[in-house]
Amino acid sequence: MMKRRWKIIGMCLILALLGHSFFLYEYTQGRYMTGDGDGISQMLPFKKLLYDEYVKGNFFYSYQFGLGGGTYTQLGYYFTTSTVFMVTVAVVWLMNVLHLIQSTDIHFWANAVIWLSVIKLTVILFIAYHVLLSIVQHRLGALTGAGIYGLSIVYFRHQTFWEFFTDSMMWLPLLVLGVERIFKTGKPAWFIAGCSLMLINNFYFAYIHFIFLAIYLVFRYMIKLRSEERGWKVFWTLAISTLLSFGISAAFFIPSVYGFLNNIRPPYEQAIPWFELHDHLLFTSRVYLIPIIFLICLFLVPLYRNRWFFMFTAISVLLMMFHYSPKMASVFNGFSAPQYRFEYILAFTVGAVVAITIKHFSQIEWEWKKRAVLGAWIVFILSIILSERAMRNMDVVVFTGIGLLVISLFFLWIHAEKRQHLRLFSALLIVVSLLTAGVYQQGYLSERSNIKEVSDTYMKSEAYAGQEQMKLIQQIQNRSKDSLARIDWMNGVRNNTPLFEGFQGMSVYSSILNKHLLNFYWNDLQIDMGRESVSRYATMGDRANLYSLTYGKYYMRDNMMSYSPPAYFKPILESEHYEVYENTRPLPFARTTSTVYSEASLQHASALDKEHAMLQGVILDKKGNAVIEHSPDRIKDTNIHSEQAVYENGVLDVYGETGGLNITLPDDIARTGDVYVSFYMKRTDRNEGFQLSVDNYVTSRKSNTSIYKTGVNEVTIRVPAEKILSIRVPKGTYELNQLKLYHESYRILEKAYDKEKQDDGSQQVKLKNNRFTISYDNKRGDNYMILPVPYEKGWELTVNGQQTDIEKANYAFIGFPIEKGKNKIVLTYYPPYIRILAFISLISLIVAVLYARRKHKEHHFTS
Repeated sequence: MMKRRWKIIGMCLILALLGHSFFLYEYTQGRYMTGDGDGISQMLPFKKLLYDEYVKGNFFYSYQFGLGGGTYTQLGYYFTTSTVFMVTVAVVWLMNVLHLIQSTDIHFWANAVIWLSVIKLTVILFIAYHVLLSIVQHRLGALTGAGIYGLSIVYFRHQTFWEFFTDSMMWLPLLVLGVERIFKTGKPAWFIAGCSLMLINNFYFAYIHFIFLAIYLVFRYMIKLRSEERGWKVFWTLAISTLLSFGISAAFFIPSVYGFLNNIRPPYEQAIPWFELHDHLLFTSRVYLIPIIFLICLFLVPLYRNRWFFMFTAISVLLMMFHYSPKMASVFNGFSAPQYRFEYILAFTVGAVVAITIKHFSQIEWEWKKRAVLGAWIVFILSIILSERAMRNMDVVVFTGIGLLVISLFFLWIHAEKRQHLRLFSALLIVVSLLTAGVYQQGYLSERSNIKEVSDTYMKSEAYAGQEQMKLIQQIQNRSKDSLARIDWMNGVRNNTPLFEGFQGMSVYSSILNKHLLNFYWNDLQIDMGRESVSRYATMGDRANLYSLTYGKYYMRDNMMSYSPPAYFKPILESEHYEVYENTRPLPFARTTSTVYSEASLQHASALDKEHAMLQGVILDKKGNAVIEHSPDRIKDTNIHSEQAVYENGVLDVYGETGGLNITLPDDIARTGDVYVSFYMKRTDRNEGFQLSVDNYVTSRKSNTSIYKTGVNEVTIRVPAEKILSIRVPKGTYELNQLKLYHESYRILEKAYDKEKQDDGSQQVKLKNNRFTISYDNKRGDNYMILPVPYEKGWELTVNGQQTDIEKANYAFIGFPIEKGKNKIVLTYYPPYIRILAFISLISLIVAVLYARRKHKEHHFTS
């Protein structure tokens, strides 16, 4: 038994290595199996960040994650609760301790991707084999079906772009195995294990799996075997087991779901059709390609008498229909924008169909073989004739046709009674799957998706993390000696630059972020990030007040970019391609005040007024004790003229290549200080993104139909005051109104800086893992302390040993009352409800073990 198991493991490993042949060759050429988008912008930086934190014993919070955040909740969608990643961390840590590896920098994680993928695919194939074996009771069929599943292009697509997606391909077969064990024996252990692992690892794919589970159970009840028990007993066993699985996973699943719910995603407002031919599953789909053997299987009418064959074929056809339904893609994506991420389930059901076909091959008569092959060819030819996509990709059509021809000939030739014939046919199906995977990797992933550019050379270049910029970062850190000081620098549009270059930054890119920070950027302060996106935030819009308020001390830019450094930032370092500036008006990390402005009183105030309120006091969501002095809107004192455009009744029609408005400022504010210009802008002539520039400040706006558009069209831009302020956009028609203009002399920032200078040395701030320790002598007797630490549920606070409530201050940050005189402040972050959830997980695990043991002793249901 053990020898056979190792033999199967060896075969799965060989298949996994063969499946990665193209990328293994690329690896020898210094290229990596990861995308140049999310791959090196999210996957690798997140793994590096979490590994670095985990080995320090910090599992919950990272000050380096954007402006700081709970990684356990906000990165739960990615890796923090992934058992695959946990095992990876343990192995890498052990290898590091044993000096088998010298570094765990971003390049290590890039090199490791392909080897981790080979191991993961081996495990997927092994699990799928055993699950299919339990269903079909035929080793060759199970191995062939597992190969059809694991070697499908959906695995390589997901692994290359979003590698945590493929973890779900392990838990899906286990879920099916668990259901079948309950149906056949009444034993819930495998279902509880599979369901718990699914919930622990990723809440998003758990949701997808539960949709599949509902579909599977509907069909499964329809084909119930005589030896199986009545449906209600199965139902209650499944229900209790599912409930126990939720309990076991509570400490992992619920914090991740909380992170998702604490995020903001504007509702997708575009019409979602029920049906759309967006690709071709036989020839051109970038998501999944139907194995051509499945076309033949569809027409094997005698096999439909086998209930398993009928069920898996019916589910496969249903999932194919779902693939062409944007509405169903939306359902699988949480009723949001359509995303085609469930096709790996189709790969599994198709693999099961092939496995059953191999087992029952001897039952197929010669006449039905011919009819099935004929039916497959009719579908194949019609798929070409009726599809423009197929006609435009004749090279793929020819390749597929050759595959169908070879498989058809083998299918008609082999005799099921001859074991070698069936083995040869199974080997052919595996070879075709391997060839399909290889062609897809080379043609679509490497060439069309530009994976070939992700190389060791690229990742060490100035386009990613070059020596020149890394040296400047090191010089800044050596100069500062302040481990909490933030540096505003990101390389191009890679918002996670701080994570792989190793500094405290001011940007992040993640699908799940702190909703208070997103509102702070989008609505409360209208901070332009240089690039509109629902899954990013970055910089402080070059606004000096905000840099001082958020502990932004350094500003680094590529000197080829168009930019104006924030006021009071002086140049301190320079290299061939980069310039570094230092904030000469920094405010302390911990600020105190007794002046309170209410959020309600500032609801209609300008962004500049809100900045002034934060500099002079604190904004809280309760009654205040002060009223802000509003900055006047100076737009009425300006002269506005159109340039290469017509501007009437709030509509800007640009007829030149670029055009817009020229705003002539009055003499008293021109060329002194900065101006904040605010307006509403939305493109109306077509759904296309566009570049917006105000003087030499450049930002980009998403298409109205983009799933990454914030839905916020109000813009506030800060630029140095010049006589003429220009607003430019590309040719097109835009809705442009609500123009406002404010002048900033920085008198209030100067006053705040001078005030805080007097308290210099009165505070000591230390951060260790998830805990801030602050010693502060409150000589002024202020009532509140404000920290540039984002507010989120999970923070626990003591002031002089007394537990104290935390308040949301300045829209997105932490504030709390302090005492006169000396204050010893301890601020600790744990995921929300983690203690009670850990207790629930422990109790549920104990109950599940007892429940499974009791069911196991029963052996089977009694009729």
